[in-house]
Amino acid sequence: MREQTGKEDIIKNWIDGEGEMEMDKLVSTQKGIDAVCNSLSRFLRKKNERYGDSANNPRKIFSKLDVDNSICVRIDDKLNRVINSDELRKNDVVDIAGYLVLLMVSKGWLDFDEFLD
Repeated sequence: MREQTGKEDIIKNWIDGEGEMEMDKLVSTQKGIDAVCNSLSRFLRKKNERYGDSANNPRKIFSKLDVDNSICVRIDDKLNRVINSDELRKNDVVDIAGYLVLLMVSKGWLDFDEFLD
């Protein structure tokens, strides 16, 4: 008999009465994704306002790097901070996620539907 995988497992579990619990987990994860993305958006908008859009429109007083490389340096700095820390801190993770979003904006990568299967 062929082993079930992916969608077949979900359907079998649903029929066996476990589907409701699996669907609850899926919905919970999806709500979490929405909450994180919405909160990150508010965070980035506020920081962007506070710092005068400095990530994507730097003043270039000391550094003459282009926007993308400047953001990549900031990401490297944050990753080094994580590597050299004894614990993973929420602030570091949100900073890294934020800089990755700013890099995507800088590159014009605003839509990701092409990667949906």
